[in-house]
Amino acid sequence: MPRYALIAPIFCLSLTAASVSRGADAASLWSGKVRRILDENCVKCHGVLEQKGGLELDTPEMVIKGGEDGAVVTPGKPEESALFTSLEKGADPHMPPKKQLSDADRAAVKEWISALPATPVAAVEKAQPKVARQFASGEEAIATLIAEGWSRAGVKPAAAVTDAVWCRRVYLDLAGRIPTQAELAAFVAAPQRDALIDKLLEAPEYAVRMRELWDHFLMGRLTRGNPDGRRKGSGWWTFLEKAFKDNRPWNEVVYDVLCAKPDKAPDRKGASWFLFERKNDHQKIAEAVAPVVYGTKIDCAQCHDHPLAREIKQAHYWGLVAAFNRSKNVDASTAVAESAVGGFMNFTNLKKESQPAVVTLLTGRTLPEVWPGGETKEKDGPELYEDPKAPVRMPKYSRREAFAEAATQDNPLLARAFVNRMWAALIGRGIVNPPDEINERNTPSHPELLEWLAQDFASHNYDTRRVVREIVRSRVYALGASDAAPELFAGMKERPLTAEQLARSWRIALALPPEDDEFRRQVITAMPDVLPKEYNATFQQAQFLSGSPTMNALLQSAQGGIISKLTALPDATSRVRDAFQAVYGRVPDADEAAQAAAFVNANADHPSQATRDLLWALLTSAEFLAVP
Repeated sequence: MPRYALIAPIFCLSLTAASVSRGADAASLWSGKVRRILDENCVKCHGVLEQKGGLELDTPEMVIKGGEDGAVVTPGKPEESALFTSLEKGADPHMPPKKQLSDADRAAVKEWISALPATPVAAVEKAQPKVARQFASGEEAIATLIAEGWSRAGVKPAAAVTDAVWCRRVYLDLAGRIPTQAELAAFVAAPQRDALIDKLLEAPEYAVRMRELWDHFLMGRLTRGNPDGRRKGSGWWTFLEKAFKDNRPWNEVVYDVLCAKPDKAPDRKGASWFLFERKNDHQKIAEAVAPVVYGTKIDCAQCHDHPLAREIKQAHYWGLVAAFNRSKNVDASTAVAESAVGGFMNFTNLKKESQPAVVTLLTGRTLPEVWPGGETKEKDGPELYEDPKAPVRMPKYSRREAFAEAATQDNPLLARAFVNRMWAALIGRGIVNPPDEINERNTPSHPELLEWLAQDFASHNYDTRRVVREIVRSRVYALGASDAAPELFAGMKERPLTAEQLARSWRIALALPPEDDEFRRQVITAMPDVLPKEYNATFQQAQFLSGSPTMNALLQSAQGGIISKLTALPDATSRVRDAFQAVYGRVPDADEAAQAAAFVNANADHPSQATRDLLWALLTSAEFLAVP
């Protein structure tokens, strides 16, 4: 049997006919469809770690190169390519051996091979546009480069949303809540978008909202017991909020987090919690640091080089562990000390070869450090520390500080990681998706845009507020929904509200003060997801929304306020209209008004209960639970 029979697992993942982009070039088809099929089904045996039959299928170059028995693809000629002909019914050998692919699946393979140029694919796959064009602003860069993508794909963007919808969207994103009725009415009467953006960016709520997002990005979600955990008491929340309130340069913020210096400077107080919470687990620290400074996870490189992303080596993983393995939590505090000696470690690859763990960044930079030779034993001593009498001693040469310096200076990956995360948070999908996996296996949908925004961010002193302002002022941010492929950004992707946004917005809709810590904690416990890759409602969430004591108590607290006010209105039509305005910030359409009024009239014997149930239905609807 020819060696190309080994490619059988490739095509076990189906594509639908609609998912195959007609007329797309080879690079787009590869990055958008074919590569993911191969990654999920075949590179375990035909990739970085193993090449059965001499065949590698993780890059277009390797596919075209073929294996020990020759080529499996003839560019432009699928009928002469074993990779395609082996999919035919009755083919011998037949691929996959125990499954017949659908016509749509085969069409996807055929289209990619047909689109392959006769020239080397390396030029198609690996070419990344360099930033050559100049734009007056981020909004101009976004508008121009996204529109070019629409033109290439032959799609039309969705229509822009109304001022009222845009206002609700920007309040949710920048203030973490819906606007009050008065705030919404004031904006609709005088819709000055730039002025509202600037106002929200300067408000205390913005710093809290950014802290909520970045606490999750940096630390993950806590749900058991008190969801706030010790993060609030340790000063971690205050550290993040102050960073966004003062608009501190992002590279400085990350530097403080990685260094965890035990000083009492207001800007740094609380930063040590990032390391401290991980309880001396240096591998967990390394795995948390990588997405921040590199923009990608490196967990898969623990036991071997990354099986998909060739640039991520096992040495990168263990080198990052070594950057922090001299650190140790100080009991009865939140401080993280660091030894001046030790921490020299080796790791073993799949070939059982032992190698030194040297601090090496994904940028290629290696931190020089002299290892003790032979049987030489290091001696620790007070002369090796900045202040040997300090409660928390710091060495004169701090390995983690040296890494922090390298990771936050002349490291383009740091800016790229932040920009991509904020784009995902505000638009619903990263330019590289997933947003924490910026590596060669995940091609940017708009590489020039990502590079422009990242360079603009770095060249403006890592101004986080500038990035947020550029995105929310853009045309893309103001679009309505679209059926186009999400990576085209031709319309706003639906985003579920976070628990914090929900807790405040529910209370505002009921004319209650937005902040209630206990209520917020209960909502977080029930609905912990923050920007999930795929949103799937759970039975736990359904129970919480449908009849939990928490929701009942919330509505009960509004009994003497908005519920009584609505119930006192003269007719069901007025009651429904005002309820929709309070909850959705809009009036109901004809069908909604008729159905809601019919419900209210059917329960005329219990008017207060009918009003309460109407509000409950609106508050727990799909419309309310998502960013508009």
